[in-house]
Amino acid sequence: MNSLEAIELFGDLVRIEPLRIEYASGLLAAADAEEIFAWLPYPRPADLDQARAWIEDALADRGANRRLPLAILATDDGSVIGSTSYWDFDASNAHVEIGSTWLSRSRWRTGCNAEAKLLLLTHAFETLGLERVAFRTDIRNEQSQRAIERLGAIKEGVHRHEMRRRDGSWRDSVHYSILRAEWPSTKGQLSKRLDAAA
Repeated sequence: MNSLEAIELFGDLVRIEPLRIEYASGLLAAADAEEIFAWLPYPRPADLDQARAWIEDALADRGANRRLPLAILATDDGSVIGSTSYWDFDASNAHVEIGSTWLSRSRWRTGCNAEAKLLLLTHAFETLGLERVAFRTDIRNEQSQRAIERLGAIKEGVHRHEMRRRDGSWRDSVHYSILRAEWPSTKGQLSKRLDAAA
C-alpha cells in the first residue's frame, strides 16, 4: 500500500483537514448522540480521555499507512463537527475507500455530509486520478446504505462475516463503489443536491 499526503479541502459548508490531537474536545462535543455510533466499530467517547484515545488510534492507523484520518469542520463557526477517513489507498491499482465517517447529530440533513463526500470524491478522482472509490457499511445499517446510494454509488454485493461488531457478532458488509467513468454524472447529482439545499 502507498501513503497519502495530508490534505486540506474547502467547501461552502465544511472544511476537511488532517485529524489532530488538539481536536479532541471538539470531537467530544460533536459526538452529541449515541445513535451516531450505533454502527461504528468504536463507541461514543464518554470523556476527553476517550476522545484523545480515539484520535491516537486513528493516528496510529495513519502511521501504519492504513488510513488518512480527517476532521470535518463547519465553515460557519469553525467548530469540529465530525470525522472521516481515506482507507486502504492503493496508488498502483488506483483506488481508495472512504469510511469511518460520522457527523454531529445537529448537522444531519444540512448538506454537510453531501459536501464532505463531494470534496473527498473530487480530490480522489480529479487530484489523485483514481479509478475507483469504495464505500462499505453494516448490512443492518439501512440509513447508511440509503445515504451511500444517494451519492450515486453502485452496490456491488455483500461480504459475509467481514468483521466483528463491538458486541462480538459477525458483521456482513454491503460494498459500493463509484468508478472514474461514473464520476461526472455523480458529481453533477451531488452538486444539484447541494444547490437545492442552499
